Amino acid sequence: MPSCAVDGGCPTDYISISISLLSIILLLIWSTSPFLIHKVPLPKGSNFWLPVIQVFASLNLLLSIVMSVNFLKYKKSHWWQSCYLWAVWVEGPLGFGLLLSCRIVQAFQLYFIFVRRRLPPMRSHIFLPLILLPWIAGAALIHIARPLNDRCHMRTQWTIPVVCFHALYVAALVGLTGAIRHIEFRFHELKDLWRGILMSTSSIGIWVVAYVLNEIHDDIEELQVASRFLLLTMASIYVLAFFSISSSQPLVSQMSLRKKDGPDFETMGQALGIPDSGLLVQRESTQVIDPKEPLDKLLPNKRFRQSFMAFADSCLAGESVHFYEEVHELNKIRVDDTVRRLYMARHIIEKYIVPGSTMEVNISYRSRQDILSTADLAQPDLFRNALNELVQLMIMNLAKDYWSSTFFLKFKEEANMWAIDHDLEQATTGWNFSPRLSSVHGIDDPFNQDQPSKDPDHVHDLDLQ
Repeated sequence: MPSCAVDGGCPTDYISISISLLSIILLLIWSTSPFLIHKVPLPKGSNFWLPVIQVFASLNLLLSIVMSVNFLKYKKSHWWQSCYLWAVWVEGPLGFGLLLSCRIVQAFQLYFIFVRRRLPPMRSHIFLPLILLPWIAGAALIHIARPLNDRCHMRTQWTIPVVCFHALYVAALVGLTGAIRHIEFRFHELKDLWRGILMSTSSIGIWVVAYVLNEIHDDIEELQVASRFLLLTMASIYVLAFFSISSSQPLVSQMSLRKKDGPDFETMGQALGIPDSGLLVQRESTQVIDPKEPLDKLLPNKRFRQSFMAFADSCLAGESVHFYEEVHELNKIRVDDTVRRLYMARHIIEKYIVPGSTMEVNISYRSRQDILSTADLAQPDLFRNALNELVQLMIMNLAKDYWSSTFFLKFKEEANMWAIDHDLEQATTGWNFSPRLSSVHGIDDPFNQDQPSKDPDHVHDLDLQ
């Protein structure tokens, strides 16, 4: 026992390493399952690289603890086994600090979008390094002062400031979360955020106690073995609990393993529960499409829009029509339903407006900047100028070719069939008098129909029932 307490390789060490390996496997499964199992498209921008960085930081944190706290019995004879590399740089700026910083960035985004109703004033790839700078400065200071002994332990006067610095970032995350606590999120971001914070804070509390005991009382061998076991085990629990916090991406968070029996959503409109999202309205099927009509008058028709969208996609120019579709869905949301409008507006901006986005539309610089710098993402006319520009582009570049394409011919044939079917249905319905409606009269009739009857006494009897 004394030798393994100093050199590593105790049975409890291997148990804690096994727990950390299991947590890494679960973390990788958790982070990739929406894309590998449920075939969710890979998000772009910060929605993709922030979770990837969190997984990277979690791996760094666990690996740095194993390499710096004598879990494995080996001699530190190479530069890459240095205490300052693992205990200072990998565990600090590249581990715990990076993990907390990513979550602070996400909470910062939620605060500006749902509380301030505007896009964050600073892009994530700029804001994250700024938050991480204090960690880098602290690691550089420790590296210069060199307070670590040959067992990678600090003296007491260094341990307390380091622990307080860790707690400062946890407090910043809790503070940002408290600032958005009154928002009624559609996809339970706040609930998941608080649950993740409570679970991770509890594990951090035990982790800090084990860290302090391991750093200060390095002369008590039994305490060293127990404290490093807790140190790695609680860190493993911490990274899993922390990653379970929702990343505020509805189409991804709805596809987690714990919701595998839930409904599948193909569009943001369906995920937000927008009325008739993705559905065809029956009355639109019988409308006659006249090529002489302006395109902006025809696009509101769902069936025509689908045909025109298929043609635009075949020409590799479908971004404008897809943008029109999503803005049309946004306009179905009530003006006073601020939260859903913010979700939809942010989705449209990230997908179509942000430079380099997956389906970036061709609009003027002024219109793009007006959207990106708006003071209210929930305003009804947010995309009006961009939509007008894109409709004009569709008229100039797509409309003329569409009227002579096979897509329009197919649409005309289908429209004629829909019209015939609709006329037959109306004729059949006109001769179908259901006796179940005859007992409902006046304002009680949900169909507002008065059923004919030749027997007034019979009608009187029914009214008394």
